[in-house]
Formats: sequence, structure tokens, C-alpha cells
Amino acid sequence: MNFDSQGVRIHYEVHGPEHGTPIVLVHGFASDYRLNWVGTRWQETLVAAGFRVIGIDCRGHGHSDKPHEEPSYDVGLMAGDVIGVLDAQGIETAAYLGYSMGGRIGLQVLLDHPHRVTRAVLGGIGAAGALQHARQIAESFRAGEPTDDPVARTFYAFAAARPTNDLQALAACIVGLRAHIDPDDLAKIRTPILIVVGDRDEIARSAPELIELIPSARLVTIAGRDHLSAVPAREFKEAALDFLTADG
Repeated sequence: MNFDSQGVRIHYEVHGPEHGTPIVLVHGFASDYRLNWVGTRWQETLVAAGFRVIGIDCRGHGHSDKPHEEPSYDVGLMAGDVIGVLDAQGIETAAYLGYSMGGRIGLQVLLDHPHRVTRAVLGGIGAAGALQHARQIAESFRAGEPTDDPVARTFYAFAAARPTNDLQALAACIVGLRAHIDPDDLAKIRTPILIVVGDRDEIARSAPELIELIPSARLVTIAGRDHLSAVPAREFKEAALDFLTADG
């Protein structure tokens, strides 16, 4: 399925029981819905638990349009894409599951559209993260080769391994997103949030600081997992399901 977001085509999929609890899934940078959530068996797990899964390919990724202009990736626009997809499906409120970039977009959804999300699971995100290295990542992608920056080098290896990725679009995305969120805004969030990170995740190592900024958030740490290996972890799925199905 596709949704037109002011001229940018956003691809998404819907799976699960028609009357299941809706949950929107938003992937990480240089990934897409199927890589992040299908191959790792998240879709299977959530559908089996009775959820109606709405999986989005973010602009610049997967089967969605891939503009090369940085302003096209303002995080407010990307949050608006999520709401646009929910509107296209006639869904007033949904749970939210986002990883890394999808977590950052999720925070913006909670800030801009607080009444549209019932609960949010945000994985692989801290008070700082890969966006601090945005310029280095963009330079690497635009040059078509890795740099000396270790975070940029990791993302280049991940992104370049997938021939469907448009490195110029991804460079525009990582810069256009912008990293900063005002701590005073985070303090206003009241939606229940579960933040999940691997204890070896260098990108999300500041997750405890993020928890301190958001009154409604709590943290789960997965032993022995880094930024990439945390995604398919059984402990992540169990913690998310417990949180998403909790009363109150």
C-alpha cells in the first residue's frame, strides 16, 4: 500500500487480524520494514499476540520515495508520515514500536501528536546517538567509501551491503533529521514509554540519561547485545509484549 505525503510516496504494509489492536512499526536508519521487523520475526510475534501491524518504509528507505534534499527529512515531516498512514487506515490511536531512527521519530510523534499513540516501545535510542555523527555518516555515504569515524564506518558497511539503498538519499536523511530535542519538551511527555537497549550498544549508551528526561519512560537492558543484535532478541520481544499488553 502507498500513502502520498505531500508528493512523497510512503510505502506501508498491514498484517494481522482486522480487529486486532493496531500497532505501527518504524524501522532504523538504512533499514526498512521487512529487514527490521519481518526477518527478525517481530511481525510474526505481534500478529500471533493479536495485534494489527502497520509497517512503514520511511521516506528514503525501502519501497518509499527517496528524495535527495535534506529538508525532505525533517523529523517533523517523518513523524507526520506516521500519522498520515494511520489516517489512511482510519486508525485514531495505535501503539508504537520504533528502533533507532524509528525511536527518534517516535519521540517526535509523541511530542507533535500525543493523543494518537497509546503506548510506545522505543529500542536502540538514548539521549544522544548516531545523529551526533550525522555529518560524518553523510560524508561517507556521499563519497561512497568508509571514513575513520567508527560510527560512520559501521553504518556505511550496513547500508552499502544492501543494493536497494540509495546512499545519497540516506546522506540527506541522516543530516535532515536533526538530533536535538529540548529537554523541557521531553519532560512534558505523558505517554507510557518502554526504552530497550542492549548493554553493548555504544550508539544508545546514553539511554539512562534519556530515561531521566522523560517521566513516563522506563528502561530495559538486554545483556550481551549491541545495536544490531538487540533487534531480534527474545528478551526484547518479551519485554515489549508485557508492556504493550499491560493494564493501565
